[in-house]
Amino acid sequence: MIEERQQQGKLVVFSAPSGTGKSTIATRVLERLHNIRFSVSATTRQKRAGEEEGVNYYFLDREDFEAKIFSGGFIEYEFFFGNYYGTLLDKTYNVIDSGVNMLLDLDVKGALNVKKLFPETALLLFIKPPSMAVLKERLKGRESEDENGLNVRLERAYLELGYADQFDEVVVNDNLDKTVDIVTAIISKFLSKT
Repeated sequence: MIEERQQQGKLVVFSAPSGTGKSTIATRVLERLHNIRFSVSATTRQKRAGEEEGVNYYFLDREDFEAKIFSGGFIEYEFFFGNYYGTLLDKTYNVIDSGVNMLLDLDVKGALNVKKLFPETALLLFIKPPSMAVLKERLKGRESEDENGLNVRLERAYLELGYADQFDEVVVNDNLDKTVDIVTAIISKFLSKT
């Protein structure tokens, strides 16, 4: 059970199928809004050259990560492509308890769990592709997946799109600049509410 706290900061959660432009939108929103910072996830994957602890990820070994799962130390976590990824509950509280707003990039189930834990102070935004055909072309254009990997991402996209109606706001990314404007306006309005 999550203990009651006096929350000062708010949480904004982005979810979208891979290839929808979510990361680009998040980056541009963060450039425009200076009263929100990006959440740093924990992972069991190896640190890559140039990555910093607490900046890119919190790097945990598998044993530590699984111990935190068992003790309820994550808002959400998943096992994806051979590694765990998750949002640490204590790190999130440290940020919002200090009065700072946080932007999280989560899968749909993680986003919905944030809403359960923080019903009054979380905004869930779902970014949709204009169509599945457009999404498939965007994923192919990245040339980062073989055919099997592409199919896995598309199957996951269909699953994620089924949750869109449970989000506070749904925005179709059919024009990146317009989408960034819309999303920035939605977040600004949410953060300005007392």
